[in-house]
Amino acid sequence: MIQNGIKTRVVGVDISLERTSIGIVDIRGNIIATDCFVSSEHPYIGDYVTVLCEHIMNLVDQNGGYESIRSVGVCAPSGNYRTSSIENAPNMPWKGVVPLAAMLRDRLGMAVALANNAHAMALGEQTFGAAHGMRDFAVISMGDGLGSCFFSNGIAHLGNDGFAGEVGHTCFIPNGRQCGCGKRGCLETYTAANGIVMTAQEVLAERTEPSMMRQVERLSPKLIQELCEQGDELAIETYRRTGYCLGLGLANYASVLNPEAFVFTGGIAQAGKWLFEPANGVFEEHVFHNLQGKVRFLVSNLENRTRNMLGASVLAWGVKEYSLFK
Repeated sequence: MIQNGIKTRVVGVDISLERTSIGIVDIRGNIIATDCFVSSEHPYIGDYVTVLCEHIMNLVDQNGGYESIRSVGVCAPSGNYRTSSIENAPNMPWKGVVPLAAMLRDRLGMAVALANNAHAMALGEQTFGAAHGMRDFAVISMGDGLGSCFFSNGIAHLGNDGFAGEVGHTCFIPNGRQCGCGKRGCLETYTAANGIVMTAQEVLAERTEPSMMRQVERLSPKLIQELCEQGDELAIETYRRTGYCLGLGLANYASVLNPEAFVFTGGIAQAGKWLFEPANGVFEEHVFHNLQGKVRFLVSNLENRTRNMLGASVLAWGVKEYSLFK
């Protein structure tokens, strides 16, 4: 078969609870154009897919047309690379198994690859970010949930059914806090956004010292971090406890994986020293002794949406090409 040229662009889609971001990415990793919309405004999957396809088609039409687009990559919470479906996402409105890649392929007429957001983030970090050149590392995504993907010998380890790396849903405290996955005591319930707010509420109930957190109607991890910067002792205690939980959970994780580094992504990772100093201290205390002082904690230097779209683009380049627009 003689082919005159190759398609030099893909579409990367980053889905989160708050927002869906779309980017056209060229073969060198340059983001040519972007668009976004509010995910939560479309709680029914059929409506959501319609809106997503409209945004993709409009963006492509305005930037060179379908003739230049090879494929689409999608990163989504609880996305399964092996089945190309979102499966039982605890923090999204669409329940059960959603064959999102197939739905998009049928609407768009192009090949679609799908993976969970931690997997796509890890691909983005390995290709363009802090994990570039590493072969054994784990990306820890800290936001509404606690996601993870780990690479072994340069390859993402997905497990038998595609669910490897779910450190956020390992049991941290038996019969502990209720998790969105249906279990109790998951590490995510102590280290993700809602868990941090819950820890702050517990600290406020236990202690009598004055705190600016008492004056806030709606707490958030970012606001608590800002109060740490202002010297609020109870805000600092909130992140100290969160760091303790994170460090202990990752010590167990590292003792199994033996990674070169953990790369932290997501909004909560911006808490900096308030989170990572206690986390690293507890980690070094509990990790397997031959690994002490050898596992680096790195915060991603890529902007979250940019990295996720780039990671989704890596997925897109890896899927077998299919198109109605040859």
